[in-house]
Amino acid sequence: MKKILFSLLIGASFISQSCINDNEDAVMVAPSDGAVVSPNVGGAAEPNQVWFDLGTNTEALTVRTDWDFAFYSGNEFKVVLNSSIMMAAGKIPNATNIDLVTDASVAALKDKVQVANFDPSNETYIDDVKGNFPSGYTAINEIKSDDSENAVYLVNMGKKIFTGTIPTGSVATGGDSRGWMKVQVVRSGNGYKIKYAELNASSHKELTIVKNAVYNYNFVSLAKNSEVIIQPEKKKWDICFTVFTNIISGAGSYIYADFVTTNTVGGVGAYEVKVTSGSGVEAYNNFKASDVDPSKFIYNDHRVIGGNWRNPVGTNGLEVYGDRFYIIKDAEGYYFKLRFTRLTSTTGERGRPQFEYKPL
Repeated sequence: MKKILFSLLIGASFISQSCINDNEDAVMVAPSDGAVVSPNVGGAAEPNQVWFDLGTNTEALTVRTDWDFAFYSGNEFKVVLNSSIMMAAGKIPNATNIDLVTDASVAALKDKVQVANFDPSNETYIDDVKGNFPSGYTAINEIKSDDSENAVYLVNMGKKIFTGTIPTGSVATGGDSRGWMKVQVVRSGNGYKIKYAELNASSHKELTIVKNAVYNYNFVSLAKNSEVIIQPEKKKWDICFTVFTNIISGAGSYIYADFVTTNTVGGVGAYEVKVTSGSGVEAYNNFKASDVDPSKFIYNDHRVIGGNWRNPVGTNGLEVYGDRFYIIKDAEGYYFKLRFTRLTSTTGERGRPQFEYKPL
């Protein structure tokens, strides 16, 4: 009898161990079942940046003008401009003391530090459009430990959000100018200190930023003279709907509406699936986890979706391309498929997109 009981216990142990191994090797199941989503971009002036987390089906919303600079919270010391409002920055030659810079001393530089003026040389005044900021180019050079190596910059503060009437089907990515500032950033311990003032000011304000590794960046508003919360925590968003400063080959920087970025800095990867025959909707519906090609994921360019999902000048009017959808791997390892279903509201207003997504 004891031998029988012993055998049963050993058998149960093997069964239990087998179950544990199966669970450890199982495909991860996302907490969200997917949804049809109408992100609150805000209409034809597209005032909002919408940060969306696929795993939890949650949306965080900020106004595009809520922030000016993003300070990287990782090992590098990088400062990023708010490209959604057409900001740009240029090093002021021979300037070491921010208080001595005047409007007259940067008059010639103002003509250059511009976005969307169809001058190819303006690319040097904006950040890496791929969004690969920890290692990529930024208009404000990486902040050095020696204060004397950190230049004073002329900063084009970009555009306000347009508040006038916009014809149905059109979009307005910017309104009046937000003016100019002179800015210098230095290190402060394991963080930053930003010095800033209006061009003719003989003194400046300062703000110290302590890196917060829970987020990709610490965000700052000069108007508020304070840090502001913009993005959710680094692993709690996957895609962002925004206006975006991109590059047109041969024409320099340009501003785009209806743009969607992926959280590459937070570890999100994505790739586009183009359907060459048959129905795009059918291909999307039939796409399953075993169809995912890990080699196609792009982690170093947040423009995989970009503006590629829509045609704002189609011969049949505004349209969503029906021959493509997107595969996204979030920072926690979950896979999703996503396709866009609408560019405008049912009455034709821009800035009212819609998409659907499902976990794989």
